[in-house]
Amino acid sequence: MKPKEQIENLSAYQPGKSMDEVKRQYNLQQVIKLASNENPFGFSPKVKQALMEGLNELHIYPDGANRKLRAALAEKLEVSEDQLIFGMGSDEIISMIARTFLEKGTKTIMATPTFPQYRSNAVTEGATIIEVPLKEGKHDLETMKSEITKETKVIWVCNPNNPSGTFVSEKELVQFLGDVPEDILVVLDEAYYEYATDPTYPNSVKLLDRYPNLIVLRTFSKIYGLAALRIGYGIAKANIIDWLNRVREPFNNTSLSQIAALAALSDQEFIEECKVKNANGLKQLYQGFEKLGLSYYPSQGNFVLVDVNRPAGPIFQKLLERGIIVRSGVALGFPTGLRITVGNSEQNELVLQALEKVLNESV
Repeated sequence: MKPKEQIENLSAYQPGKSMDEVKRQYNLQQVIKLASNENPFGFSPKVKQALMEGLNELHIYPDGANRKLRAALAEKLEVSEDQLIFGMGSDEIISMIARTFLEKGTKTIMATPTFPQYRSNAVTEGATIIEVPLKEGKHDLETMKSEITKETKVIWVCNPNNPSGTFVSEKELVQFLGDVPEDILVVLDEAYYEYATDPTYPNSVKLLDRYPNLIVLRTFSKIYGLAALRIGYGIAKANIIDWLNRVREPFNNTSLSQIAALAALSDQEFIEECKVKNANGLKQLYQGFEKLGLSYYPSQGNFVLVDVNRPAGPIFQKLLERGIIVRSGVALGFPTGLRITVGNSEQNELVLQALEKVLNESV
């Protein structure tokens, strides 16, 4: 028995260490996890109450059409209900897109480094992958356009980009979309959309009518704080959504994930509070990095990529031994970088203090 040829050389996803695992391994009482871009402020209080009520119906299959959530989200986004698709996080929708449009003999274009699920799903489908290096940390849209051929089917744009936190402005995006042939799907992954504060960040949903080959991906895992429940969504023209639904697994979102997302969506005051706290946290980290003489990419997400000016692996490990879990840039394509999730003010200060000590020790 053998898998498909392309699967043999595809690495499985390697999750980071859990907080409990780090406590046991290094005999620690306190651990701070700032590695997975989770919301340190949790989720709306409305979610817990809604979930408690939903526990009474665990014996019933979930609504496969996400009707209540679909209606509420369509109203908020000012789109029609048939322009929405839901997945187990936006990751599953990425998989649906690859399954629908990519196969052997087709090509797909993406930045590098960027969110790795674009690549792994394209590999699974046997497509040829064209990776365009970031330019000063940003998507090089001009070079990406130059790589388009008649075999190109999907272009991926992570905005803000993970792991760099950089973004494509509305002007840049509109110019790019205007030059991409309409038979090529452009995937705009906006997992961190709600965190963006720059006034030039795109209002992408408003672009869907002008560019029928665009799909926008968003998630409830980040600022909404529902990472454990795995629910995300895509917005596109109805024909694209119809094609994706043909490969979507039935009942792919649990009843509890739908209930939680609906409750979270109703509490936009909580989302605004998290956005403000995140912006303040970014400033706190920037100031700390500057004090340490470290460069970083200004971020539109809830994380920041900082250059520690030396191999990041040992720095990551020493922070881990002190109970600080961040993401080593070695696996992200930035061998001297650390990607650090924005925490609350106390967590941010502890990270900066630990980083200063570790850097001084390494010198």
